[in-house]
Amino acid sequence: MGMWRRDQTAAAKNCAAYKIPHCFATREELCASPEVDAVFITSPDAMHKDDTLLALKHGKAVLCEKPLSMNTAEAEEMAEAAKAAGLLFGVGQNFRFNHSLDWMREQVAAGSIGQPQLAHAQYSYPAATAPRKWITDPTLACGGPIADVGVHCIDALRYVLGEDVVSVSTLARKDDTSGKVEAVASLQMEMTGGVYANVTASARAPYRTLVEINGSDGVLVAENGLTVDRPVQLQLRRGGELIETVTVENGDGYTRMLDSFARALRGGETFAASGEDGVKNMRALDAAYKSWQSRLREQV
Repeated sequence: MGMWRRDQTAAAKNCAAYKIPHCFATREELCASPEVDAVFITSPDAMHKDDTLLALKHGKAVLCEKPLSMNTAEAEEMAEAAKAAGLLFGVGQNFRFNHSLDWMREQVAAGSIGQPQLAHAQYSYPAATAPRKWITDPTLACGGPIADVGVHCIDALRYVLGEDVVSVSTLARKDDTSGKVEAVASLQMEMTGGVYANVTASARAPYRTLVEINGSDGVLVAENGLTVDRPVQLQLRRGGELIETVTVENGDGYTRMLDSFARALRGGETFAASGEDGVKNMRALDAAYKSWQSRLREQV
């Protein structure tokens, strides 16, 4: 195991604290090392493409944090390079490995709520307390909360419903703290399967996540559905009555993601959050930001 960070002093502290044997001086040194089989890219968004292409050039499998890149064109280049090299390429959509979303996906597939019609996913957090100081810098970040956490909401709905985003209409606003990126946003999305969905994201509210699916015969509700640090209550309702309640823990979601990636690297399974699938999230993000500027509904 090894690490490289832009801040070498911080990297040295991390390597010492977590007993990481290799603290590389450069990213090239990390990617070239025979001790490294796969690279997990957690750099700022603007570095994802170059970091991914470098790792692939050295024959390393790549798991890249979300959002996958700064735009769809970059994401497509990354996915095509991985395919050409025959290397595993995944995106860190860790909530696909949460027990809460697995349960909702199973309920939808089983027809427990009939035909899905409406969906909503929300992710709010106070960005002022976030450790990543670059998330309001448009030269490093793909965007504000739309790209930072809204992409999790988009991916969660795509995963649970098994549908894709067709078009997006965006309302968003900046504030003095967010600078050139948005601080609060609401996305209205048309999805395949006749589903209308809303994604709401805020960097100016107390932490909260929510996932809801309304169908022709029932409703699924997951308060804290994208949350990992507390129990998550899942509900199935029909006709206003509570039919089933399930409580799950999502604390092992990141571990499940990394373990799945490792098994996929060994050929044991298919990784649920492929880089090629991540390109679809980037297309939705591009449409969302284009809509914010054009004030029109934009096709994905």
